Amino acid sequence: MRILITNDDGYTSKGLSSLVRAMREFGDITVVAPKSPQSGMSMAVTMGYRPMAAKHLKSLPGEDWWYLDGTPASCVKFGLDNVLYPDRPDMVVSGVNHGSNAATAAIYSGTVGAASEGAVNGIPSFAVSLDSFDKDADFSAVESMLPGIIRRLMDNYPERFGSFFNINFPDLPEHEIKGIRPSRMGLAHWEREYLPYGPEFLSSRRHEPTPADIAYIEAALPGEEFVVMAGDFVSNPGNGDDADHLLNMAGYVTVTPHNLDNTDSAMLERLCGII
Repeated sequence: MRILITNDDGYTSKGLSSLVRAMREFGDITVVAPKSPQSGMSMAVTMGYRPMAAKHLKSLPGEDWWYLDGTPASCVKFGLDNVLYPDRPDMVVSGVNHGSNAATAAIYSGTVGAASEGAVNGIPSFAVSLDSFDKDADFSAVESMLPGIIRRLMDNYPERFGSFFNINFPDLPEHEIKGIRPSRMGLAHWEREYLPYGPEFLSSRRHEPTPADIAYIEAALPGEEFVVMAGDFVSNPGNGDDADHLLNMAGYVTVTPHNLDNTDSAMLERLCGII
């Protein structure tokens, strides 16, 4: 079996290495991951004739590693069209993301966007996330439990075009995880999303600015102020007991089936009687 792996945190992230370890038992792995973090890119692709740097990083027994200076969806495209062509992978797996991609977060997620790109190409695809933004997060539960989840889903993969799965792990050791639950995408939103960027914010979040962040601030134009997206994630009213973000909070691994077809079927039925 051939597996194409990517992520949105960049090729050096701990979550990516963890995913590769979890997937080794399934077959040969090709990694094509972004050169730098690409969170929040959804299914965006790098286009407009913008050149993208690609680099072959290393070859190991059963593994081939690349980076592409593009979005996660672009990495999947490059893996399919350039690295693996004319062969095709048997599955696309994206992650393990540092941070939850449950509920509305899935709409923005580059991790989920990469799995969506796999689904566009008719390949069984999975997005995998852990509810921790810690760069040194413990991915041991993911490595232990994910192969069994993937195996069951592959054995029963839906025939409907455009289907893929969004898998979210709570930030818990395996012995504290209550189980695995099928779920629906929960309803939630962010409030007070943009906060002033400066010493107070950095201290409150224990965040160390990157050299690129520092250079960006130092190059400020007169009158510019800086903000950062770091608001509060708030659950909406009306969520059912099977909402993925609520189940994660309760200690469950969630498996949410997604599909590329965003048609509102109930509204379409109403439109047929109106137009």
